[in-house]
Amino acid sequence: MPNSPRREELRPVLSPTPTPTRQPLPDDSFPDIPLDQWRTPDTLGVEAGGPAQIFYFANDEKATVTSTCSPQLNSTDQLNKQTEANEKQDDDEEDSPYDLVRCAVSNKDTPEMYSLTFRVWILGIVFTGVLSFVNQFFFYRQNQLSLGGSVVQLLAFPAGYVLSRVLPTRQFTTFGYKWSMNPGPFNIKEHVLISIFATASSGSPYAIDVVTIKKIWYKSDLGFVASMLFILTSQLMGYSFAGLTRQFLVYPAAMIWPASLISVTLFRTFHEVQNFGSRLTRTRMFWMCFTGSFLWYFVPNFIAPALSYIAILCYIAPHNVIAHQLSDAYNGLGMLNFTLDWSTISSNMGSPIAYPWAMACNLFAGFVIVMWIITPIGYYSNTWGTGNLPIYTAHLFRANGSTYDIHQIMTPDQHLDLVKYAAYGPVRMTFQFAISYGIGFAAIITLLVYIGLHYGQEIYQRVRQSREMEEDIHMRLMRHYTEVPHWWYIALFVVTFTTSIIICEVYHMMPWYWVVVSTVVPLVFTIPIGIIQAISNQQPGLNVITEFIIGYGMPGNPIANVTFKVYGYITMTQALNLVSDLKLGHYMKIPPRHMFIVQLAGTLLASFIELAVAYWLMNTVKNICTPEGYPFTCISANTFYSASVLWGLIGPSKLFGTASPYHPVLYLFFVGALLPVPVWYLQRRYPTSAWQYVNVPVAISIAGAMPPMPAASVVNWFIGCFVFNYVIHKYRNTWWQRYAFSLSAGLDSGLAISGIVQFGLFTKATMPAWWGSDANHCKLAASGGFLNRPKS
Repeated sequence: MPNSPRREELRPVLSPTPTPTRQPLPDDSFPDIPLDQWRTPDTLGVEAGGPAQIFYFANDEKATVTSTCSPQLNSTDQLNKQTEANEKQDDDEEDSPYDLVRCAVSNKDTPEMYSLTFRVWILGIVFTGVLSFVNQFFFYRQNQLSLGGSVVQLLAFPAGYVLSRVLPTRQFTTFGYKWSMNPGPFNIKEHVLISIFATASSGSPYAIDVVTIKKIWYKSDLGFVASMLFILTSQLMGYSFAGLTRQFLVYPAAMIWPASLISVTLFRTFHEVQNFGSRLTRTRMFWMCFTGSFLWYFVPNFIAPALSYIAILCYIAPHNVIAHQLSDAYNGLGMLNFTLDWSTISSNMGSPIAYPWAMACNLFAGFVIVMWIITPIGYYSNTWGTGNLPIYTAHLFRANGSTYDIHQIMTPDQHLDLVKYAAYGPVRMTFQFAISYGIGFAAIITLLVYIGLHYGQEIYQRVRQSREMEEDIHMRLMRHYTEVPHWWYIALFVVTFTTSIIICEVYHMMPWYWVVVSTVVPLVFTIPIGIIQAISNQQPGLNVITEFIIGYGMPGNPIANVTFKVYGYITMTQALNLVSDLKLGHYMKIPPRHMFIVQLAGTLLASFIELAVAYWLMNTVKNICTPEGYPFTCISANTFYSASVLWGLIGPSKLFGTASPYHPVLYLFFVGALLPVPVWYLQRRYPTSAWQYVNVPVAISIAGAMPPMPAASVVNWFIGCFVFNYVIHKYRNTWWQRYAFSLSAGLDSGLAISGIVQFGLFTKATMPAWWGSDANHCKLAASGGFLNRPKS
């Protein structure tokens, strides 16, 4: 979830993995038959009655294609030729030993197919620029929309086709290298490279959180050049680990990477499925939804912001603080809070259309248990003395309920002053914030136990197979291309590692030896966690581990804490994201050096644009990252700042020590080890029951984003998932398969561009005051706890 808020106590990879069907028809036209409507000769509906075969579709349409059947052989020469052809066909039919890969990935390649073309550079730069700008722009907003790879995959196809029709075909010679702006038809390898170019680092880098809190909260601006080097080292160091682990995580057939198969399926759908009939195409659906979303977003974003969150209880009881706490979106629990704003639905959780219904039910069940059962019980019983605080926020407080001012407890060099801390008093957080940390602790152990129970034997077998199995067909096909030498990655590591030490020492972010320690963490964990993700599609998070290490190692130093987390946690996460892309390139037979070039170029360009947007907004938006700066309230950066205070400035020894009221949350580590066991037993005991749909790690993973995620966003996201992925998917399945993802991409893209246009048009304009112009009708939720209700 690239667009998820920055509370990644546990962020499992939860990509929907459909069962694709191999495509029999190669064609470059835009697809209009959904992937799972094909029935191939291996399954159903084949009439082999001569030189043609009939492929039936789920909607009873059929298409005729040339058959591979041969006429009767009348001579020895013909027989010999047919024997040779059959032997070649046997070689072609050699495939992956794993069914899931066989269903999605072609076992053929065309090595002479061009890939890194002028079109790739043009479209890659354009899409990288757009995604980086949009995602960073919305990172600081209250509703954090994020455009992902699906938008690029969808739009790059027609864009590439148009360029193949309009660019000149003339050849040029540059330094002895011949090239052309238009070498021929737009192909699938160009499409893949454009997507990887644009998405290599299109989400807001984790290091920008550090840059933001240093400038806004700690009042010590790192500076643009130093910030750029800090971001690049944290992003590019991941390439080193990705490249150096290829023989363990990419080359073996046993390392499947299920999430990459989804992208393979989508790319092949674009380039291998025929367009039948004259019905509404996916491209047209995209632009219709784009236009509607662009225009409608003027209403909830500028004309009537009240439509973003319609809190029923706040309207029924406008002076009741408990009603406000239960219904508010940002400082409440989101009960009976609905929306007419697509950004509310998709900005925090991602598009509901991309999420399997069963997994959505697990997530929402976890949300209900944590937010609507545990939180009210703990809060309204005044557990840990939190009754005088808001019910839901990432902000920090003193024991009397006032805001915690960190400048009252810091030395001039921004370290903890123990004397001032003892005089000022300990930090306090809301019950929900504290318990979410505990559930985050449990989630890590739960995921490891869950993986052991469900995938332990498979992981063991796959690891053995990866060492013992011969190369599969995909690895042998990749031997046609020149591999990226290891020394490229080693050189990149030496440069980024050296630069990171210089940055941390010169700007007093962290001592050099802690940079070394932070690098050891991804060095140790990238391969084992990569194996887990490659097989189970889930990635245990390391950020809590890194926070504990540096929190105990350098207590009282908040900047060192977050810097260590960036190098220790994000380097591994970035490495595994890049390994996933490398596996996608492996499946799609992309030349490895072309992959290296576009990943590196995309990261460099995206990092510069994102930092430029960040500094532009921080220097121009008045009261940014405060409630007065709405809609630029920086909910993720606020939470990141709170974490820097809790784990860095205060430190885990004081925060969770035996003298702390929050000490009991540590016991949830042990609870996490027990949670998956009864569900696993019931799934084995009743294999056909509803227990098969229960996924404990998914259910409790929602705690990792609560806060800063608005509670009402989860509620409305689940409603959207119910409408699209249950009702429409069940009763209008053909329509869903054909248009659902185009609709989602169109809605996301339309409101993203609309938000930027409105920012340019209405920066100094305000709507006349009326009921709809007030975005918050639950003001009592943020003003204090139920024990000290503001007077109406």
